[in-house]
Amino acid sequence: MKHYDIIIAGSGAAGLSLAYHLSRSPLRERSILIVDKCAKDCNDRTWAFWADQPTPFESIVYRSWNRLQVVGDDLDASVDLRDYRYQMIRGIDFYAFVRQELAAFTNIIFLQGVVERIEDGADAARVIIDGQAYTAEWVFDSIFKPSEIRDELADCEYLKLYFKGWEIETDAPIFNPDAATLMDFRTPQKNETRFFYVLPFSPTRALVEFTVFSAARFSQRAYEQALRDYLADTLGVSDFRIVAEESGVIPATDYDFTRQLGRRVMTIGTKAGRVKPTTGYAFLRILQDSAAIVASLVANGHPFDVPADRRAYRWLDAVMLRVMRRHGEQLKPIFTALFRRNPIERIFRFLDERASLWESLRLIASLPPWTFMRTAFQMRSTPQTQVQPQPQARSTTPITERLAGGSI
Repeated sequence: MKHYDIIIAGSGAAGLSLAYHLSRSPLRERSILIVDKCAKDCNDRTWAFWADQPTPFESIVYRSWNRLQVVGDDLDASVDLRDYRYQMIRGIDFYAFVRQELAAFTNIIFLQGVVERIEDGADAARVIIDGQAYTAEWVFDSIFKPSEIRDELADCEYLKLYFKGWEIETDAPIFNPDAATLMDFRTPQKNETRFFYVLPFSPTRALVEFTVFSAARFSQRAYEQALRDYLADTLGVSDFRIVAEESGVIPATDYDFTRQLGRRVMTIGTKAGRVKPTTGYAFLRILQDSAAIVASLVANGHPFDVPADRRAYRWLDAVMLRVMRRHGEQLKPIFTALFRRNPIERIFRFLDERASLWESLRLIASLPPWTFMRTAFQMRSTPQTQVQPQPQARSTTPITERLAGGSI
């Protein structure tokens, strides 16, 4: 039975980010196995995110914008991001970059295979991959399967963020490559929260993406019709070529994801609740989590001492998710007010969960109050079944981008 110091299940953003941070730490000589059922040799997703500090992946940023547009029926705002930049990284570039960096380490091994199960142990955990057992001192699991927590989700707010994007090319100059469209609400809401975003690469090329928070399944035909209607009726684009496509589903839930699955197993990525439930952004949150895990390993000899999520933000996420589920069409004026009445730095700090109490109060006070107040009161007066941790898990402190194209 082959033994490693660390096994990482999944080689998406979370798995590769953790491996990259380990390779840049005093733990760089530890033996690491990274396993995934996919080869990660195609561009299956993109990540977009705002940042006011450089990340370790500046060299592979595909596009960067210093202005954002937010558009609604009575709003057309072009916002200077000042110290921030809105950036996009393609999945294929991220996979290739990290794999190339890790190739210099003979102690880091990639294995393509299916993780069948993970078993905790007192001194080591076992990972069964295609019928073969491997052991490790620490196992980090990023493989998220909603079916595993289906019963617990019944007591939570749970929506899905569906999206489908076309990278298109036009003959005529249509797009402004200096500004990305973060949200365009000029589409029928149909009792849900729906919007488009546009990432322009040149005057004739852009990624146009349709996004909807919904409790129901969304058909490919509905995706395509929404995209064609938006391009033709809103942007005035009738002649275009689809260069590439991407689509996916992100869980949007206030479920309290367990970080520590026993003595030797820890969750990362989507499975660890690193996706911001009310926005779908995850990339920077994953980078922060990877750094915290490595810091805990170095300082304490275990990975579990990571910063806790701030309860106030988790409560606000839960309120917003309930508003989305019950009054989805009302999010359109709420987001319009958010961007009309607040400077972009305050919005970003609030969404990054870094805002001061005063900033948070000012931002919340700028929004239409009645829907939130009614929903918050209903949540307080409605008994909620407490979700119990898995039997083998003891509690730990969790930590606190848009993902396009799949789970993390």
